[in-house]
Amino acid sequence: MTTIWARTALTPVGWQEDVLITIGDDGKIRDVSAGQPARGQRVDCLLPTPVNCHSHAFQRAMAGLTERRGPDPSDSFWTWRRLMFRFLDRLDPDQVEAIAAFVQMEMLEAGYGTNVEFHYLHHGPGGVPYADLSEMAGRIAAASATTGIGLTLLPVHYQFGGCDRRALTQGQARFGNDPDRFARLVEGCAAALAGLPADARLGVAPHSLRAVAADTLAATARLVPDGPVHMHLAEQPGEVDEILAAHGRRPVEFMLDSGLLDPRWCVIHVTQMTPDETAALAATGAVAGLCPITESSLGDGIFDGVRYLSHGGRIAVGSDSNIRISLAEELRTLEYSQRLRDGARAALATGAQSTGRRLFEAVAAGGAAAAGRDTGRIAAGHWADLLALDTSAPDLEGLSGDLLLDSFVFAAGEAVADVWAAGRHVVRQGRHAAHDAIAARYRDAVRGLRAAL
Repeated sequence: MTTIWARTALTPVGWQEDVLITIGDDGKIRDVSAGQPARGQRVDCLLPTPVNCHSHAFQRAMAGLTERRGPDPSDSFWTWRRLMFRFLDRLDPDQVEAIAAFVQMEMLEAGYGTNVEFHYLHHGPGGVPYADLSEMAGRIAAASATTGIGLTLLPVHYQFGGCDRRALTQGQARFGNDPDRFARLVEGCAAALAGLPADARLGVAPHSLRAVAADTLAATARLVPDGPVHMHLAEQPGEVDEILAAHGRRPVEFMLDSGLLDPRWCVIHVTQMTPDETAALAATGAVAGLCPITESSLGDGIFDGVRYLSHGGRIAVGSDSNIRISLAEELRTLEYSQRLRDGARAALATGAQSTGRRLFEAVAAGGAAAAGRDTGRIAAGHWADLLALDTSAPDLEGLSGDLLLDSFVFAAGEAVADVWAAGRHVVRQGRHAAHDAIAARYRDAVRGLRAAL
């Protein structure tokens, strides 16, 4: 048994003082009691760790390398995408594992407890499968074993280059599978997770309405009937136009009409929605997986968070391209985007909850659903995914309750002291236990990649 005592903790009934948490050897919380004398490990402020709901780990090695304008004067998501395809053609399995471990370490040090990996880099250069079809998925799992992060692995189905079912380009060839081979890949991913702790989860991800046939979506979701289903949706105007031309409906409208969307689903980005689509999507119970830093970087647009939350919608946040991995900054960027659009302040606050409190609790709950993981609450029976803040940080000095949480999101940001993932104490005093070794391996991996740029 592990025992943690927190001077203050955010529990399902709100802020409580002198909270004692006991954790079983299985990594789950056994008991939570307030008003207890201090014993065990002592922390100042304890929170549930949110989930990072959307990551493409390999893109971390591209961070900062795509900020020059090329020959195309209208640089956009689509020109960035072409650069990404050229970059990934150089990646080998060892490099992918090293990059993934570095990404997961950064997530833990930022306060995330779980990595939901939207994994579509399956094959070798040119699209030639590895002898083990799930070789690359195995490398993501191996990185998780190194870092101790909770892992929800989402093998991605990617078959076509567009709604017209055109062949994949050279840059996309490493992603591609027909439905039969993809089903075998999912089986291999399940085997890759078998050696991880019991909190590891498997889901599935049809990449987008551009990359898979619409009539295969239901079958793809059935491949992992008890796992989460994720999908890119309505990220870019060009995507909306292509799907409207092919299907006669906008992407969110198409998915609403399909009847597939329910609380198992997490739709990523959805920055291009009409007000009616926003309200209707919220009513399905599906989670909107938001990546505000990446969406800002790629010029995707602004998610209508005010309307979505007002209709009871669920949200989670992820780091997507991993250009910057910061839990506090994702929440801050989401809120600031609403303020800039509406010319308002505290856009996502309510009369009962401050901005930081509402955002934090929303993404803790939504992230748990997106990961298919019993997390997001400091409560008995849930995984012990816990985040301790360093309240001695200058921006948190003398604060408590919602003010402390607001200041973490909007001022302090980097005040993470300790992180537990399913009871594994992986971050101490703000630093991962294997930080130096993981960082050294990452540097070795990217050195050769960057020399070729």
